[in-house]
Amino acid sequence: MKITAQFDSGNIEVISATDPSDIRLAIRKDNASDFYQWFHFRLHSPHRELHTLKIINVNDSAYPDGWKNYQAVASYDRQTWFRVDTDYNGQELVISHYPEADSIYFAYFAPYSYEQHLDLVQQAQLHERCQLVELGETLDGRDMSLLVIGEPGEGKRRIWITARQHPGETMAEWFVEGMLERLLDDEDAVARSLLDKAVFYVVPNMNPDGGARGHLRTNAVGVNLNREWQAPSMEKSPEVFLVRQMMLETGVDMYLDVHGDENIPYNFLAGSEGVPCFDARMQSLEQNFRQYLLMATPEFQNEIGYEVDAPGQANMTVASNWVAQQFNCMAFTLEMPFKDNDKLPDDLYGWSDVRSMKFGHDSLTAVLAIVDQLR
Repeated sequence: MKITAQFDSGNIEVISATDPSDIRLAIRKDNASDFYQWFHFRLHSPHRELHTLKIINVNDSAYPDGWKNYQAVASYDRQTWFRVDTDYNGQELVISHYPEADSIYFAYFAPYSYEQHLDLVQQAQLHERCQLVELGETLDGRDMSLLVIGEPGEGKRRIWITARQHPGETMAEWFVEGMLERLLDDEDAVARSLLDKAVFYVVPNMNPDGGARGHLRTNAVGVNLNREWQAPSMEKSPEVFLVRQMMLETGVDMYLDVHGDENIPYNFLAGSEGVPCFDARMQSLEQNFRQYLLMATPEFQNEIGYEVDAPGQANMTVASNWVAQQFNCMAFTLEMPFKDNDKLPDDLYGWSDVRSMKFGHDSLTAVLAIVDQLR
């Protein structure tokens, strides 16, 4: 029996793995950080019996409440990820599974590897509407890639989408893949109508170093990118520095920063009510977009989410708040669950990579509904 995490986005430490009924594991912290929650590993075992895998350090993880009612995902082919029996007993996360093949992968959520990311941007740039722009490099020397979709022109809205500032929130890049698939479909009326009115600037992966290293929340040197937007640097947060620099060149009329939430089992939006420039116009835009998204997909809801910031009390180091204030535009943080969407539960898959992609696809209907109101 062998357990390994020596691959792209792998994360686990083996405490003991000799008895299938008592495998003991621990999640490794992000480099130079105390954050940890993401895991991804492979179990190879010839034993056809119930395997009990206990992750023993979950109580001190970044979001211990996130383990309540959580089910890990597993895959035999690394394509289809399904939920497996998982129990949080207050001390350990216990995964119980009877392997049907010699090798099986387990993860916190369906992974989105750096290789998949490279495939995504390379395939997208083959479309005549799409340009691949390399903004610079990360601290580990990976490319910071921007996809520009549509032809810039007078009067066109500038819509920015970023994903995976927190690298373990892989549902965010699945969301972007679904969005791109529709946006680059020549026969899709919503996409064609949108690109007549707007140009999309899409960063599918804001944190490729963290993703490849198996981090939950930080980049290569332990920096939380979504707290760097007021004063990023090439020394600590080049990912934000480079994207922010391009935003200042292009301008922004709408912004979605796509994330995943460990605790809340719903899809929801966090707005920019606490920024100094928030006014009746921005309030109307936010309310309208939420209503359009409710009409576009039953996966979205608007009752449960984060507490709204008091006027003038927003954390301006957060991406959506900085963008809203800098460009006086509608800016949201979009959150998806690691668990399931309790509004539409699915016992086999929970909230999944496929559902994230479909949510990205459907969200463009709401963007089309709001685009003429953005300026």
